Amino acid sequence: MPAPAVSPITPLLSALHDLQDQLGNQLEPLREQLQTAPATVASTLMSILRTVADPRSRSGRRHHLPGILALAICAVLAGTRNYTQIHAWTRDIDDTTRAALELTTVLPSETTIRKTLQRLDADTLDLTLGAWIQSRLNATTIPGHRRVIAVDGKAVRGSATRTAVARFLMSAVDTTRGVVLGQVDVGAKTNEIPLFATLLDTLQDTDLNGAVITADALHTQRAHARYLYEHHGAHYLFTVKRNQPTLHDQLAALPWGRIHQQHASSERSHGRQEERFVKAVTIATGIGFDHAEQAVRIVRRRRETPTSAWTSETVYAVTSLTSAQANLETLAGYLRAHWCIENRVHWVRDVTFDEDRCRIRTGSGPQVMATLRNLAITVLRLAGHTNIAAALAHHARRPWRPLQTLAGM
Repeated sequence: MPAPAVSPITPLLSALHDLQDQLGNQLEPLREQLQTAPATVASTLMSILRTVADPRSRSGRRHHLPGILALAICAVLAGTRNYTQIHAWTRDIDDTTRAALELTTVLPSETTIRKTLQRLDADTLDLTLGAWIQSRLNATTIPGHRRVIAVDGKAVRGSATRTAVARFLMSAVDTTRGVVLGQVDVGAKTNEIPLFATLLDTLQDTDLNGAVITADALHTQRAHARYLYEHHGAHYLFTVKRNQPTLHDQLAALPWGRIHQQHASSERSHGRQEERFVKAVTIATGIGFDHAEQAVRIVRRRRETPTSAWTSETVYAVTSLTSAQANLETLAGYLRAHWCIENRVHWVRDVTFDEDRCRIRTGSGPQVMATLRNLAITVLRLAGHTNIAAALAHHARRPWRPLQTLAGM
């Protein structure tokens, strides 16, 4: 059988050349964007990271601190969970990304990354990155929109050892955007209450003026109410439970049966059904809580399956907002918004980043890694991502994508 005049390889090679030309045209805008990314990052995030003090001795430094921190931030944006994974991620970065992170041709080892992050001043890192995020949020604040900030704590369970309890971190979250504004470490010898003001003092005054601060019953303290209202011009919405027995009994004794107007809501999730009924009343006299204007009663009814019995719980709250500033529907929305910190931050750190099983325990490591996870969640939400797990997977597929997202901040 005679050979064909034209080899079947010839048209295949021609098609491959055409495909290469097409891809080259499509990738050209991306190449131009990546070429400008180093300058953009250097003028924003890198300049911020230069203000963080380097804990290492001057002698023997091979890599400068901003580059190591930026490397860790990009790696966590790609879904890495510990020092080993951060180091493994560095093997895939290209020359453009390396230049943007101001790293030498020899990348930091796992030991360098681990020892550097363990020795950092974690509180300073929180303050530095928190100020950067706050500046970005203030630039996009909606005029006339009242900011709602939730305050709550979370234990980093994987950091516990046989002789030490787990690290406990308290954070402030913008509930509208689901982003972390600040974080402080709650030492083993204290609790959240003394650090309430410390945490909120890390926020800019523009964040707090006119804002509503929501917190659980632990923070229902008269000193906290005075601090927010008198020092920052902020409002509070505090849950009231039996840790404040006098205030709780006063709120329970209000004539709730005479109040017919209420806000009702119902939702079903994973077979569980929950109903909420919210009533509010203006406080005239008799409640010994500073700047209190309204009392709120929340009745929650829940059943796990359509055939199971209902369980009921009654919770009270107190707020400095008047009825003119926040009607019943608005108050109900603020109360539900408080759970944003659990659902959109703590849950993501536990499930998506597997934080509670992370065995990082030494030095500042647990807090620093929690800070990087908070930052990753915040950056992705500000970039428009709603599914954090999917966003991490997206950034993991291309090593330049975390840098590209940061450059857009």
